[in-house]
Amino acid sequence: MSDNMDAWARTRARDAENLAVIDAARASGRINADAADYLKLAYSNGMDWLREVFHVLGKCLGAPKAAVVPYDKKTNSGKNVKMKIADINPLESYLVQHRLDMDPMRNQFFTSPEKYQIDLSVSSIVTVIVGAQKDVNRAIDKITGKYYTRFLDSVLTVVWDVLNTNVDSQMLNNLEVRIREQFAARYVTDAAATVLDLADSLDKKLAVELVRRLDEITPPHRCLADVWRIKCLFDLIPQARTFIERIQEVMPDRIIEVRDKFYDITNPRNYRDAKIILNIGKNGNVVPMEIICQVRKFFEAEIHTHENYEVIRKSDGNLDKQQESCDFMEQGVRQYNLMIVDCLSDLFERVGWNILYSRGRDISMFEGFPKDCNLYYPARLMEHIRAKLFLAVENEIFHMTHVPAKLTREQENQIFLYMARFVLVAAMPYSQSEWNVPDDTMPRRLFNFVMKEVQRYYKNNRVVE
Repeated sequence: MSDNMDAWARTRARDAENLAVIDAARASGRINADAADYLKLAYSNGMDWLREVFHVLGKCLGAPKAAVVPYDKKTNSGKNVKMKIADINPLESYLVQHRLDMDPMRNQFFTSPEKYQIDLSVSSIVTVIVGAQKDVNRAIDKITGKYYTRFLDSVLTVVWDVLNTNVDSQMLNNLEVRIREQFAARYVTDAAATVLDLADSLDKKLAVELVRRLDEITPPHRCLADVWRIKCLFDLIPQARTFIERIQEVMPDRIIEVRDKFYDITNPRNYRDAKIILNIGKNGNVVPMEIICQVRKFFEAEIHTHENYEVIRKSDGNLDKQQESCDFMEQGVRQYNLMIVDCLSDLFERVGWNILYSRGRDISMFEGFPKDCNLYYPARLMEHIRAKLFLAVENEIFHMTHVPAKLTREQENQIFLYMARFVLVAAMPYSQSEWNVPDDTMPRRLFNFVMKEVQRYYKNNRVVE
C-alpha cells in the first residue's frame, strides 16, 4: 500500500483487502455465512468506526491535553512527531494524553523535594493508546482456533449436563465423538440444530432443555471483541475504576461487558487489568470495541513479556515462558504497591492537618476520597480487617504520634481504618507469595498488615469474588 496515499484512500484500500480475505475464508469453508457477515461489518468502513472510537474518548475524557503522536510498538512509546487530524487512520497506532477530570485522586498526593516546591506525585493524566485495527487474518485465526475450541467445549459440557442422568453413558460417548467430528469437518455455529441432528431420538422435554442451553452459548465469532481497541494507562487503580464508572454513567446502553481483574491472582500469566467491551455499532448492529485499563507501573513490567506471550500463544502454553512472564508481572505488582506505600506515607503526613481542620465541624478534607467503588473486596474482608485493626490500635501497635493535638481512641480508629481502606482500594494482591514492603515505618507496617490479611483471604477462598 503506497505511503503517498492519503489516510482515507489507504483505509478504503485496506477495507477492500479485508473483505477479500473474509470472502476467501468463507469460500474455502473455513468460516460460515454468519461469521463472514459479522466480520464484514467490523472490517469495512474503517474510518467510520475509528470516528466512533474517538467519540467514546471525547464523551468520557474530553478533549486531548496534548498533540496526537504515532505510537511505536517496538519502544512502547510515542514518537516525537506531531500529527495532523488528516493523518489519523485505523491502520496505525496512536498515543494521546487526556485528563481524568473526575479523578478522585487529584491533588491528594504531593512531594516536596526541597525549598517547598510542591510537585504532584500522582497524575490525573490518562495516556491513551489507540490501537491499529486488528489484522483480519489474526481475527480469523482466533475465531477458528481458541474461540472455536472453547465453543465446542461449552457445547459438550451442556450436552453432558443435560443428558447425563437420562441417557446411557456409552450413547453419550458416541454422541460426543460424532459432535467432535462434525465440528471438525466444518465451522459450526448453529449448535442446537447440529446436536439435535446427531442425537438419537430424545425425549421432547430433554430436547427443549438442550436447545435452550445450547442457544445460550455465544458463537465464537461473537467473542471477537478487539477489532477496535484502546488502552488507557493510569497512575492508580481507583482512577481506572472512576473512568469505568464514567463510561457506565455516560453510555450504559452501549456496554456489553465489564471485567475487573486488578485483584485476579488466578491468571496463569499473572496479568492484571480491567476491560470494558462497548458496542460502537449502529442501527441494531453489534460492533464491539475493547477498552483496556491498566496502571503504568504494571504496563512497564508487561512490555517485557510480549515476546513470551507470542511464544505461549503459538505453542498453546509454554510453561517455562509462562512462569517467566508471571515473575515479570509480579515485579510489576510490587513496584506498583511501593508507589501505593509512598502515597500512604503522603496521606499520613497530612492527617494531623485534617484533624485540625475538621475538629468540631464534622467536615473532612478527605471526604469522598478515595471514591467508593462497586468493584471492591467483599464486605466480610473489610469487617475482618476492621476488627483486627481496632485491636492493634488498642494495643498501640499502630499509634499516631505526629499530630497537632491529642487524639481520642475513636479518632485514631477512624484514621487507621481510612488508611486501610485506601490500601484495599488501591493496592494489588500478590500472586506468588506473601511479600513485605521493606523498612519499619508506620505507613509501611500498616500496608504490610493489610496486605497480609488480603493474602490470607485469597488463600482461604482461592477465587476472587
